[in-house]
Amino acid sequence: MDGAERQASAARARQVAQALEEDIVLGWLQPRERLIEEDLATRFEVKRHVVREAIAELERMGLVERVQNKGAAVRMLSPTDVRQIYFVREALETLAAKQIPLPPGPETLAALTDIHEQHSAAVDQGDSRAAFRTNIAFHNALFGACGNPHLIELIRNLAQKAHGVRSYTAADPEHLAKAKEDHWAMIEALRAADRERLVQLCRDHLKPSRDAYIAALEQRFGKVG
Repeated sequence: MDGAERQASAARARQVAQALEEDIVLGWLQPRERLIEEDLATRFEVKRHVVREAIAELERMGLVERVQNKGAAVRMLSPTDVRQIYFVREALETLAAKQIPLPPGPETLAALTDIHEQHSAAVDQGDSRAAFRTNIAFHNALFGACGNPHLIELIRNLAQKAHGVRSYTAADPEHLAKAKEDHWAMIEALRAADRERLVQLCRDHLKPSRDAYIAALEQRFGKVG
């Protein structure tokens, strides 16, 4: 395989990984569900080594794990894992909210408003994949405004690791409508320079996905660690 072929293969693997990431977040692939290379190669019309690269990327993201004698499967975070991850997420994201200059510059408000409108349109059109991606973009822009690149990196990495936790809410119309309201309220808090309100919104925004995942997990598998 020459350099151009390797680049094309890597690009295709990223596309497959992105599609599977969305499937996991949107609940179309469930915790513990196996990822069968042959089936995925057929679905995406790629060779199996491309599928293996994509699965390896999902492993690095913390969304997939290797199960002995079974191969790759969607990672199931235990309720304890989820509570611990979200404890840290809350600490990091509220810390970032406390560091955002208030009121922010007009460029920041304009960017957040534009992303909010894109997210709202995706929700209204029932485009779950676009809603997922624009939701990520909104939070990247929001916490990116804190100006601390190390904090921003930690927030993004941990949010990515927790993508699977959103599998029970990311495609739910009621949850998506609430997310739209929360995003607009965050913009309004920024505009009003209301830091206390912004911090509380960031804290509360995390709870529905966490609680829904734990409840669904315990209903499906019983009480687990």
